[in-house]
Amino acid sequence: MLQLYIGNKNYSSWSMRPWVLLRQAGITFEEVPVRFDSFDANSQFKRQLQAVSPTAKVPVLVDGAITVWDSLAIAEYLAETHPEKHLWPQDKAVRAQARSVTAEMHSGFGALRSACPMNIEASLPEVGAIIWRDQAGVRADVQRLIDMWGELLARHGGPMLFGQFTIADAFYAPVCMRLATYALPLPAPIADYVRRVQQLPGVKAWIDGALAEADFRAFEEPYRASRA
Repeated sequence: MLQLYIGNKNYSSWSMRPWVLLRQAGITFEEVPVRFDSFDANSQFKRQLQAVSPTAKVPVLVDGAITVWDSLAIAEYLAETHPEKHLWPQDKAVRAQARSVTAEMHSGFGALRSACPMNIEASLPEVGAIIWRDQAGVRADVQRLIDMWGELLARHGGPMLFGQFTIADAFYAPVCMRLATYALPLPAPIADYVRRVQQLPGVKAWIDGALAEADFRAFEEPYRASRA
């Protein structure tokens, strides 16, 4: 059986992507949680992951003798090994676009990711208002999302970015979590997409797991001194 090594569900956006992809696609796997204690070289987190991955980071997918690290590589491996799941769009041109926007998420949106770390349990609209006021990079990242998602939803008719659920939606699911946590301003069609993503069974299962953790990690919480 496939094994997926993940970090804390409340915080680990990169872990969320392949987990949601597997769960939403109905691919059987074993979840192997690795708690964030710290990211120091001698931390338990690093020691446990060094046994399975050369980067000692999450996520890691293990399929028998095959180990795949990096969320995008995992997604491509799953698309290759489960072609019947149609994890990418079937049309060549549409598939190329889906790969492009997924890679854009994988390498971009640094201002949004840095200023608004994923924290599913928290509600931080006041923090979000300050970030929105002060950080032009975050406003630019959100505008790119609005433009991109709006164009894709209009072109493909929704409810997901390419009509049906694909790897692209799995990759943007943690972004939806960030937008919700920090209550960043969105036009109605984009806010509706965020809500639809949150309601996907695979995403809802991840959110439920995050809320059940009750595991406050101070180094992941730049805006709170404790979990309320």
